[in-house]
This record gives sequence, structure tokens and C-alpha cells, in this order.
Amino acid sequence: MNKIEKVPVVSKKVLLPFILITSLFALWGFANDITNPMVAAFGTVMEISTAKAALVQFAFYGGYATMAIPAALFVRKYSYKKGILLGLSLYAFGALLFFPAAKYEVFGFFLGSLYILTFGLAFLETTANPYILSMGDERTSTQRLNLAQAFNPIGSLFGMFVASKFILTALDSDKRNEAGELIFTTLDKAQKAVIRTHDLAIIRNPYVILGAVVIFMLIVIALSKMPKPKSTVKHGPAKESFKRLFNNGKYREGVLAQLFYVAAQIMCWTFIIQYADNLGISKATAQNFNIVAMVIFLTCRFISTYLMRYIDSKKLLMIFALGAMTTTAGVILIHGMLGLYCLVATSAFMSLMFPTIYGIALKGLSEEDSTLGAAGLVMAIVGGALMPILQGTIIDKGTIGSFAAVNVSFILPFICFCFIAIYGYRTLKVHTN
Repeated sequence: MNKIEKVPVVSKKVLLPFILITSLFALWGFANDITNPMVAAFGTVMEISTAKAALVQFAFYGGYATMAIPAALFVRKYSYKKGILLGLSLYAFGALLFFPAAKYEVFGFFLGSLYILTFGLAFLETTANPYILSMGDERTSTQRLNLAQAFNPIGSLFGMFVASKFILTALDSDKRNEAGELIFTTLDKAQKAVIRTHDLAIIRNPYVILGAVVIFMLIVIALSKMPKPKSTVKHGPAKESFKRLFNNGKYREGVLAQLFYVAAQIMCWTFIIQYADNLGISKATAQNFNIVAMVIFLTCRFISTYLMRYIDSKKLLMIFALGAMTTTAGVILIHGMLGLYCLVATSAFMSLMFPTIYGIALKGLSEEDSTLGAAGLVMAIVGGALMPILQGTIIDKGTIGSFAAVNVSFILPFICFCFIAIYGYRTLKVHTN
């Protein structure tokens, strides 16, 4: 333990590159969490079901699944820096496509824009995570990644703030009458068309501005000197790396744990609006609960990173997963505001999961396998594409027995946290390396 404390998490010689790469964690956090509320926004303004609106998440996280492996192969052939620059280019292009998407008012165009945008995010996450791990001693690699990942929720929090204050509150389609009922649904086609044009422009603007910010970051990183990993290992055939990774139980189960974690995270943050809506709370107000959840998430990310100095990260993962199971059980079984508070509290336990699963799964892998290993863990983000659609389908049922369907739908993240708890236990007792 003393040896770990004496090794710097980030050395001075890589401090500036570390800061630049860490800023990317905030950039994709912003994209993630400005997009989550768009499921509810598109559902109303485009007059589609919750399940169909959840295709926003299918497009967003499907881009990760499509591009993670190609991104890893690109980085293996070229370099971390080139992978990051290509990722930023795709990110900016996808964001700027929101301009024509809003002009033509086609839901599928928005989905395509998000799909391309997340090609860029797949490159960034596949590249930035292992790059951060390589910027120092392996003994502090998990701490270093948790530190960098702590800035991801800062970006997420800002994305939520923008969604709440500049998008959701400005949507004419979400205006309600004195009885709390949507006015939009009572209007004729011509009136709806005017409102739809207005609201899609409101949704468009932050993404176009984001595209400009990403281009700025691309220029800064392109002009900056970035460190290269010390090792000069010559990569063999990719299929040999895939074979070794598949035969590695800790890694293989880590990919599944990451898939379930991302699915749980996206469900808990995306459908907090629907949960609140079932209690008669507007979208803009409901988004404030999402912001509180993210503040809790961010605070607990720093706390958990500190706790890792004294408690094994594998044990912490198991304990936090058990805590998340408890709060999601409350979401399912408790009606009213207390159930909503349980949903918000779940973010405290999710705070350490992504970087900790990532660090545990990759620890001990050779440099030759780590890039593709990172890609597999990023590809696992596809969990965020699949599960929300299933949860949306459950929510569309309205009621299930004596329970509101939105409450019952949170059985899905509960199951996800069960698997993560099992993975934490197995890394402690079975996969001990």
C-alpha cells in the first residue's frame, strides 16, 4: 500500500497531455447527457412512442458498437494521437449534421447524425482510456483512469444543464394547460408544424455549437506534442489478440459487466424524465433531478477514487453494485417521490463502475492486447443501445398489474447491477490476478 502511495498518479512531465486528453472525457460526457433527455423531447415533438423515441439511444450507442473495433485497429496501425484527431473529426461532423436534420425535420436524419457523431466518440473512448492508463506507473493506472473519468460527469453535468435550461424549457411542444395536460396534442396539423419547426431548431443549436467547440479542440491537440508509449512492441495478427482476450476469463466477463453497467446507467438517466412525468412533473423540472443525480455521481466519483487508496477496487465495485441493487429495488417497489429519490440516489453507486470495470478487465494484459481489449470494453457500450428500447416498450404499456409500468421497467437495471456485483465478487475470489 505504501508503495502505491509514493508513486505519482500523474507525473509532471505528462501533466499537460494528461489535461488535454482528460478534457476529452468531459467532451463525450457532454454529448452523452445532452442526448439522454432528447428521447422524451423527440417523443413529444415528433409524436412517436417511447420505444421509437428510444432509437435515439440505439443510434447513439450503436455507433460505439460499430466503430470500436475499427478504431482499435486504426490506433494499432498508427498512433493514439491520430486516433484522437480522427475521432474529433467524426464527432464534429456528426454534430454539424444536426443543421440539415432540423431543416428537413426527419427523425431518421437526426438518428443518422447521432450515429456518425458516436463514430467519433468510439474513437475517442477507445483511444483516450488506454492512453491515460499508459501515462504512468501501472500500479496507479486504475486511480489515474478514475481521476480522468471524474471529469466525464463534469461534461455530463454541463450537458444536462444545457438540456434543461436551453432546450427543454424552450420547447413549445411541452407547454401544459392548467390541468397539467400537454397543449401540443390538442392542436391541428398546421399549428403542430409551426411548433415542430421551432422546437427542432431549439434542439439543433447546441449540437452545432458543440461541433465548433470540437473543431477547436482538434486544432489544439493537433498542434500539441503528445507522449508516445515507451514500449515498442511489434503487434502480431489481430486475430491472435482476439483469441487471447476471449480466453481471458477476467477480461471476457469484464466486457459483459461493462455492457450491463452502461445499459443500467443509460436507463437510469434516460427514463428519469418518464418516471417523473408519471408523477405529473414536467420535462424541464424532471431534468433538474437528473442534474442532482449527476452532481451526486460526480461527488461520489472523487470519493470512490480516494477510497481506492485504502480499499481494493474489486471489493468497492461489489459493494457499490449491491448498493445500486438496493436503490433500484426502491425505484420498483415504492410509488411517489420516494421512488424518484431512490432513482436519483442510484447515481452514487454507479459513480465508480465504468472506470473500475475498465481498469480491472485490462489490468495484466500485454501492450499488444490492450488496444483491442480497450475496444471490446468500448464496444460493450452497445448495452446503452439495446436496453433502453426494451425499457421503453415496457413503459409504453402504462400499467402492469397494480404497478405503474415505468416502475416495473426498472427491473432491467436491477438485473444489470446483479451481474456487476457478481463480477466484483468473482474478481476478488476467482480472477485474482
